[in-house]
Amino acid sequence: MIVAGADGCRTGWVVCRRDSDGALDVGVVKTLAEACEGLSVLAVDMPIGLVDEPRPGRACEREARALMPGKTSSVFPTPCRPALACATHAEANALSKALGVGLTRQTFHLFPKMREVDALMRGNETLRSIVYEAHPELAFARMNDGKPVLSKKRRPEGFGERLELLARHGFPWEPRSLPGAARDDVLDAMAVCRTALLIAQGTATRLGPAQERDRHGLPMNIWF
Repeated sequence: MIVAGADGCRTGWVVCRRDSDGALDVGVVKTLAEACEGLSVLAVDMPIGLVDEPRPGRACEREARALMPGKTSSVFPTPCRPALACATHAEANALSKALGVGLTRQTFHLFPKMREVDALMRGNETLRSIVYEAHPELAFARMNDGKPVLSKKRRPEGFGERLELLARHGFPWEPRSLPGAARDDVLDAMAVCRTALLIAQGTATRLGPAQERDRHGLPMNIWF
């Protein structure tokens, strides 16, 4: 059984793979499709399943924020599907605002990765039993006895705290330079790799109703 976690980075995706004997391999691939090859489960830090209107939004996100006191901003609102087709932030923001709520630039900058995930999942139904939406900060909270890690991961203390949690739960990593990816991208990929392992073992927690789907049949759940 091989599982993996993926997090978007500037040159593609950071992928942490864990094989059946617990060995870890961390690398960068250009496309998420490459990361899916040979896996039992892939947990990805990117939305799967999109609502047609931004309000009330996805139930899984509301549930996630309720579990993250002091860290709710790490669960950003997923854009509605019509906005995802827009080419500029101004256009996407105006459309989303007309439907109920505006759209941040930070979210807009994730559109290329969201479109990639959406196209991959819509184009290959087999992947719907392999690829799951996850959230690294929920994963770290689970490792931390249910308490959100409030320190910022890009600061030394926050990076070190998360690194220690990963090692404690069987995901040790000796920090090193990885071309095309930041160190915190690696942390997130490793965190959701642990989520993938829990999913494969049948012990992960699902947020959002089990049968909630968007209009293309994609699930709208977050796992941790």
